[in-house]
Amino acid sequence: MTERNLPERLQHDLDTCLDVLRQVIGEYSTDLLAQFDELRDDVIVASNIENEDGADERAIAAKGLEEADRLLNESSLPDATMLSRAFTTYFHLANLCEENYRVSVLQKREEKVDIHSATDPVNELTVAYKQLIDEVGLAGANELLDKLEFHPVFTAHPTEARRKAVEGKIRRIAVLLEERELTGGSARAELDRQMFAEVDSLFRTSPIGLKKPTPVEEANTVIDVFDTTLFDMIPSVYRRFDDWILGAKAGTVQPVCPAFFHPGSWVGSDRDGNPNVTAKVSRTVARKFYDHMVTKLEHATREVGTRMTLEAKTTPANAEMLALWSRQKEMSETLTGRAAVISSQEPHRAAMLVMADRLAATVERDYDLMYHSADDFLADLHVVQNSLAEAGAKRTAYGDIQKLIWQVETFGFHMVEMEFRQHSVVHARALEDIREHGLHGERGELQPMTHEVLDTFRAVGAIQRRHGRKAAGRYIISFSKSAQNVRDVYELNRMAFANPADAPVLDVIPLFEQLEDLENSVDVLEDIIKIPEVQKRLKETGRKMEVMLGYSDSSKDAGPTSATLALHRAQERIAQWAKKHEIDLTLFHGRGGAVGRGGGPANRAVLAQPVGSVNCRFKLTEQGEVIFARYGNPVLATRHVESVAAATLLQSAPSVEKINTEMTEKFADMSQALDEASHERFLDLLESEDFAPWFSIVTPLTEVGLLPIGSRPAKRGLGAKSLDDLRTIPWVFSWSQARINLAAWYGLGTACEKFGDLDTLRDAYKTWPLFSTFIDNIEMSIAKTDERIARMYLSMGDREDLNAKILDEMALTRKWVLAIKDEDWPLQHSRTLGMVVRLRSPYVDALSIAQVRALKTLRRRVDNEELSQGMIENYIYLVMCTVSGVSAGLQNTG
Repeated sequence: MTERNLPERLQHDLDTCLDVLRQVIGEYSTDLLAQFDELRDDVIVASNIENEDGADERAIAAKGLEEADRLLNESSLPDATMLSRAFTTYFHLANLCEENYRVSVLQKREEKVDIHSATDPVNELTVAYKQLIDEVGLAGANELLDKLEFHPVFTAHPTEARRKAVEGKIRRIAVLLEERELTGGSARAELDRQMFAEVDSLFRTSPIGLKKPTPVEEANTVIDVFDTTLFDMIPSVYRRFDDWILGAKAGTVQPVCPAFFHPGSWVGSDRDGNPNVTAKVSRTVARKFYDHMVTKLEHATREVGTRMTLEAKTTPANAEMLALWSRQKEMSETLTGRAAVISSQEPHRAAMLVMADRLAATVERDYDLMYHSADDFLADLHVVQNSLAEAGAKRTAYGDIQKLIWQVETFGFHMVEMEFRQHSVVHARALEDIREHGLHGERGELQPMTHEVLDTFRAVGAIQRRHGRKAAGRYIISFSKSAQNVRDVYELNRMAFANPADAPVLDVIPLFEQLEDLENSVDVLEDIIKIPEVQKRLKETGRKMEVMLGYSDSSKDAGPTSATLALHRAQERIAQWAKKHEIDLTLFHGRGGAVGRGGGPANRAVLAQPVGSVNCRFKLTEQGEVIFARYGNPVLATRHVESVAAATLLQSAPSVEKINTEMTEKFADMSQALDEASHERFLDLLESEDFAPWFSIVTPLTEVGLLPIGSRPAKRGLGAKSLDDLRTIPWVFSWSQARINLAAWYGLGTACEKFGDLDTLRDAYKTWPLFSTFIDNIEMSIAKTDERIARMYLSMGDREDLNAKILDEMALTRKWVLAIKDEDWPLQHSRTLGMVVRLRSPYVDALSIAQVRALKTLRRRVDNEELSQGMIENYIYLVMCTVSGVSAGLQNTG
């Protein structure tokens, strides 16, 4: 095996963090430090198994694993728990080091960019725009740019295993690590002291929260991301594009870049299987978002206004500006009088200060002074901007004011567009209840759920009236089976209001997620567009329509290979259907962080979509650990947004469309063969006798459900008692914890073996974007599996038949993926990433061994009554600590 060292900067930071952690552990307990060092040495030795022909090396590695297992099994329960917390702390620090390294690499690339070149190679959006100009001309490129939309929807899906208190400490340590690189002497010594204190606090803080968050508390995740990155980062993305395209004119003329980023949220509005999300909660969360957003705009407006000290002599107000000031005076002489005292000869400043005061009044709901919509505020900003531009102060007009305009165009007053989601069965049951008992319970009491369903529509109506239609208007139906599911929603929406005029305007979105539903999607859509309410919305919106596709349930039901191909076929058919009916289509991708839930690089996923399915718009769910990873750091967030936007724009390029179309046709026979064989293999596993109870024994499924990482239960609660009812997140999460990652790859190995044509598979990998992205994502999952650790988990189930199926398929999939990529080991050609994953694995192994120890004890407690309730709780706590640590180590879990 060819050894490859880590980059010097990254290795230095990792060594520094490990040294700090070891000192912190030693201060806590010298005995614990000795165990930590011994365990670390053992698992590192155990990881050296790459030489398949080296019997001596394999024996030494096996001995290392045995010693690690012995140490953890002989250590006391408190020591095993603290060791798990120590390794978890290390992963949090290692993740920061890697993040800082990625940031430094991007910054160095920026420094080397030639500002006189045609594009900025670091900014993929400028590269995509230039390619479009080359392919379709300037007018064509601008037409596509004007349509561009990136719509991430933040969800509260429980895949982030870190508690909020831990996240806060991680962020503070990140700042300290970055500052250390720029300072020396006594200043650096002080930073080191602070870092020691933060790491010590992180180690001594329980990684497990004291309680599950409420949906209202989950809204803080969105607000956190907004404050940390989005509010200032998004306009900087627009500005970076303008700077390159407009050159020296940037900031002195009307901008080129449209406000293409439009965030959404399911937090506090996704009630599918979550009884904690009520109508009252939705109203509270909407108000929370609204108040925070308007307050943020107030502060920004006041700051810009305070700096706008351009006097009337040098920068006279135009007629439109004077009219604005007159309207402001008519509205409130108090506000204008106060502003005039501060800025007697500075008309633009005075108007901006009044606008800031009106924003404050908007939060306070002062009807006479408040802005009744974001559009009203935006209109005032444009008045100020135009007046400044006419007076020659173009840099102020298209600088600070333009940033504010971009922020309002992006976030409005609502911050995020709340989207409501509910299961189709719930709607059907509510209507059945109403028909049986009468709308107002005239013939008996309505069920509580029916009341809640009706209250949900009233909540949407209230949010629209109070915060504007953009604040809430999309209603998603989980498990859409027919057009009747859409009719049900519109009927319930009407029933909820005595006066039909009070009913909110809804765009009802079908969500196709199971394999059969994906295959029937076009037939269902054909019926949906015949519904009068849908026809009305199509007319009002210029024939815009949204359809959601679920990656999670299709993968759990059919296996990853079949699900990937089925989703691709469904997108292709839906896009063709939309073109036939002249519908302006938006496909909404319900993707997760893990490969088993459609995870992987979003930009590559976009470029692999069928012709017409993207349409210059990309909408997807962002959740859990993905939110923190993609939007936690401003530099990395900028890179992510530019990359996805570039792919979304470029997907419409003729060259990209040509490749996707031709390669899909070329490899159709191969796809069908892989689909059929993998699906058969996957169903063979799931339909094995007593598979569901066995799965809950050999993975920490039950314990994952106890983690206080989300308000939503692990089951939908609709009465099923099998895997059908299990949400995909714990399904994927549990397999990843067991170091098997079955949800990402199972069935592919058998399918490739049966297909047998390696040359065709390699050709598909090299030329077909969909297949290359799929294989690369599976390779990442395979790289994070470990057969030896997997055997430890599987041994708890006493089912050699199932063990053999999984381990044989794991080996077969690994063999074929490596053969397709012409590699000797996973991620061999992935430079730094491959080395990082290999270096992490031993530390993850230590946590996995500790987890198996605790799970074995808990699984035996049925026959062993010696365990007290207190001991049972302590072992469960140990499992949860290891779950948090393994999640941090693997980085993509659910």
